[in-house]
This record gives sequence, structure tokens and C-alpha cells, in this order.
Amino acid sequence: MKILVRGTNWIGDAVMSIGALRELRRLFPEAHIALHTRLWAEGIFRDARFLDELITFDDGDSDFRSMFRQAKMLRSRGFDLAVILPNSYRSAAIVKLARIPRRFGYSREGRRFLMTDPIDVPEWKDSRHEVFYYLEIVREVERRILGTQTVDDSNAAVKLDVSDARVAAARDILKDHGIDCQRPLIAIGPGSANSRAKRWPAANFGRFIDHVGRELGSDIVLLGSKSEEIVGAAVSAAARTAPVSLIGKTDLAEVTAILSLADAFVANDMGLAHIAAAVGTGTIVLFGPTKHETTRPFSPETVVVREPVECSPCMLRDCPIDHRCMTRIEPERVFTALCDLLGRAKAADVD
Repeated sequence: MKILVRGTNWIGDAVMSIGALRELRRLFPEAHIALHTRLWAEGIFRDARFLDELITFDDGDSDFRSMFRQAKMLRSRGFDLAVILPNSYRSAAIVKLARIPRRFGYSREGRRFLMTDPIDVPEWKDSRHEVFYYLEIVREVERRILGTQTVDDSNAAVKLDVSDARVAAARDILKDHGIDCQRPLIAIGPGSANSRAKRWPAANFGRFIDHVGRELGSDIVLLGSKSEEIVGAAVSAAARTAPVSLIGKTDLAEVTAILSLADAFVANDMGLAHIAAAVGTGTIVLFGPTKHETTRPFSPETVVVREPVECSPCMLRDCPIDHRCMTRIEPERVFTALCDLLGRAKAADVD
């Protein structure tokens, strides 16, 4: 059997879909499973052993001609089954045009007629973690294709492998920027590409970095995309302890490998936080306007720090008032959470 999975459109969602992809592999161990996804996602899934193939497309390919080009290419590959993870009409339309015989996905955006096996959105959609939302599609695939029901929520493992070669290359990148990999490394994600309201103030990040440098003696590296360079510069300017900024200087595959080397990652609610947790790095995420219950990194090693104010979660991209959900999170509180996280990790190493 040849199975096509249409991947998600954001970094965090891509990572949160890993549990579903792993379960799909368990159910169909002999199948050829291909992930049709945006070009940037290759950096996340490059070493994924639960996939046989990555079929990527460019983010800029959004016109009708690109839809038909993608559909024609997929049709020529002879897929038997399609699992559509995004909710968009476009993703379902491409798979329909590709004439894949069985097409599974949620019945949203008026696209029920595009699928042979539409799935109703679960009643618990807004109260349970997004990991289970993707897993539910695979549960339905198993029930309708195999006639069994073995998919279990406890099997939703969100784990990513990083090859030894990529780890070695990441060490070289850090070394080239003056970071000694023999010392503790704290990575920081000060940005958030799609929402200013998610960002902890630069002054707070600066005070936190000074605590880390002064009291832990750790190397500190800032990570993020090129669009977050201004945010990174503001954080660097606010800190007396100068961090090494790799913001905009690495691709997603390199950042993933660097995160696997870090002792901890401290960040806003952003895609890199999901990657850090998936590669096994202890992660602290600062939540404000978004719902931590449904979108936090899916790992027991993740610590959520938030201030429960009356207007949160508002889900707004810009705060119309005083941004109290983020400004009230004190740097000392985050530093204490980091020390606790590092202490647990050290205790686990001793055990």
C-alpha cells in the first residue's frame, strides 16, 4: 500500500502531528508512507524513520496552477490512501484532483464532498491537546480500513530523531561562534513569527539572561528565524551578559540539531519549543494569550510558565491593553523554573 500524508502548515502543528504519523507507521509497517509537506518541514522530518519519503513544495506555490501541478505529480505516483492533516479546503482539493482512491480528513471548510471518508470534528476539539486531534484521524483510518481499534492515546509519542552527522555539524556551528560544548548550554527563543502578543518583553529576557550568565555560568544562544532578528537584537541589547545570537543564521534542520545539544530551551509559545521538546531537551514555555492546555509542547519535560490574568487566553496577535499576561511574568520566576528543570535532569543522570 502507498499512503500519502498531507502535512500541516506550521512548525508547531508539524511536530504535534508526529504521534499520528508514528501510529500510522505502526498500523501499516509494510506500507510506503510519504509526507507531502512544505519545503521548510524537511528540516524537521529529515531523519524520521517512520516515513519513507518526503515530497516537498514551496510556500509560495499558492495559485491554481500550482494546485494542478501538485495534483498531477501526486496522481502519477499511484497512492492508494491519503490522510489529510490540515483543515484547509486547498489541501483536500489537491488530493481529490490527484484521484487517490481513499481520502481521510476532517469535514471542515465545506470540503466533505472532496473526501471519500470525511471525519466529523470531535466534540472535545477545543479542550484536549492538538496531538489527539491528529491522532483521531489515524484512529478512523484504522477502524475503516483495517476493522480494528488499537490506536490508544498513550501511544501518541512526539519524538524526533537527529542523526549523529547532524549533531556533529551542529557542534561545529556552535564552536565557530565561540560556544564551548563542554559547558552547559541554554538556548532561548525570544521571538514568535505569527504573533507579537506571544512575546515576553525584551527587557525581561535580558534580566533572565543576566541571571543565567551570572549564576549558572552557562553559554547562552538565541535561536529563531530571520524575521525575528529585530527581536533578537532587542534582547541582546537588554542583557549585560552578551548571548550568542544565531537568529536568522541557521536553517530549520540546523536549529533542530542545535536544540538537541542544549541543556534547556526557554522560549515564548513558538514552533521551536515543540521541536526542542520532541528532541528530548527540557523546555520552558512562556504562555500568555494562547491556550497552553491544547498547544503546549507534548512532553513531560515541558514546563509552562504563565500568569493567569482575567483576559487570557484571548488568542489575539496584538494586545489592545497592557499585555499583562506576559509583562507580569518576572524573570526571577523563570530562572527558578530553569534551575528546577536543570536539577531534575541532573538527578536523572545520576540515577
